[in-house]
Amino acid sequence: MSASVPTRLDVRGRESAGSRSVRRLRREGFVPGVLYGGGGDAVSFAVDERELRHALAARGAVLEVAVDGGRPTPAVLKDHQRDPVRGGTVHLDLVRVRLDQAIQVSVPIELVGAEAAPGVRDGGVLEQVTHEVQVEALPTAIPESMALDVSAMSIGDTVTLEAIVVPEGVTLVGDPQEIVIATLTPPRLRSETDSELELETEVVGEGAEGAADSDGAEAQEAAAGGESSE
Repeated sequence: MSASVPTRLDVRGRESAGSRSVRRLRREGFVPGVLYGGGGDAVSFAVDERELRHALAARGAVLEVAVDGGRPTPAVLKDHQRDPVRGGTVHLDLVRVRLDQAIQVSVPIELVGAEAAPGVRDGGVLEQVTHEVQVEALPTAIPESMALDVSAMSIGDTVTLEAIVVPEGVTLVGDPQEIVIATLTPPRLRSETDSELELETEVVGEGAEGAADSDGAEAQEAAAGGESSE
């Protein structure tokens, strides 16, 4: 829940080209992206996939982006696209920011203390409804994550955003009383529909077995009759 520490990210400029060029970059282990905003021109770039992965894992909110070894520019991740199969980043958008101006970004929410929750111990199902929260703060004050303690939740409880302890200098965006973060529901009971479906499945299975036995008996009788006629 600590505040952001800017992480340097070295990228190389590239000419905005077609899909063939982009595919070649990805085959070579690079991820294409665009840096824009902050009163500057949009810059297309490519970044080593491994360096990007390490930078995103280490970052809070701010990246110090250096294009072709130039002066680093503070930026935040605006959007990124992932490969639907492998899960890796295939494109990202970075937007320049000023460290003395507040911005709005999404911060992940982490549930802590779930194992100790009375409702979980009683067999209840803990569901995290909201995984990210929108906050406003200076780029260097944005926390890496927001923790929500659910260790006191019982079956039937619902926890909203107002239960999160907000760090100094950070403002939640939206109504904290209206945004549900987690619920703890009773164990799922077997319904009559489930029982009827299982019963129908058993009946169908028994019917199929009976038909198979009947067909087998008829086949044996037919074979026996053929041997008698010979």
